[in-house]
Amino acid sequence: MLIACPHCSALNRVPDERLTQGPKCGGCKQSLFLGRPLELTEANFAAHANRSELPLLVDFWAPWCGPCRQFAPIFEQCAAEMEPGLRLGKLNTESQQALAARFGIRSIPTLMLFQQGQLLASQAGAMPKQALQQWLKQHLPAA
Repeated sequence: MLIACPHCSALNRVPDERLTQGPKCGGCKQSLFLGRPLELTEANFAAHANRSELPLLVDFWAPWCGPCRQFAPIFEQCAAEMEPGLRLGKLNTESQQALAARFGIRSIPTLMLFQQGQLLASQAGAMPKQALQQWLKQHLPAA
């Protein structure tokens, strides 16, 4: 599986059986999994959403948004639990306005699930952890 490094965005080929063994980037030598959401920017978005084979769940949010702040701990917890099968990333719509506009973000939080450049699903609004997990099961390709 091709996985983009969360530190340098380099692509790394990792055999499926090694995903849970703490793989490191061949370039920067840092861990390929953080156990927390990745901060997405214009600079690293394409590597994770388009080129990496690992599914990416993006939380489009803003610092002033109350529901976004309430949802953040749930999203953080899911990142710790769902890696290495899924990468979770947060995209600040205030600092990354071009990306937010590109995806037509009109309300926040908005979740979008990508795999290799394809948008698999989107959902506006925060949700409880169990609902998020159920939503992901509905939209992720069978493993």
